[in-house]
Amino acid sequence: ILMLDEPTRGIDVGAKFEIYQLIAELAKKGKGIIIISSEMPELLGITDRILVMSNGLVSGIVDTKTTTQNEILRLASLHL
Repeated sequence: ILMLDEPTRGIDVGAKFEIYQLIAELAKKGKGIIIISSEMPELLGITDRILVMSNGLVSGIVDTKTTTQNEILRLASLHL
């Protein structure tokens, strides 16, 4: 399992692309990857599922193929 905390924060677009490619390659090889990020478009683009937390509690797990940004925002505000 590889855990990445804000892996693309503060880097240029080219480096982000390289990181996304590396993540995709590792996932194709069956590696488990956990990404912590506040960048919703990034998460929707490179993940299969998103675990949404609100005030330290899990408020939902969504499939990125079927969810929307509005649904994620709704879940993120459940325990405020």
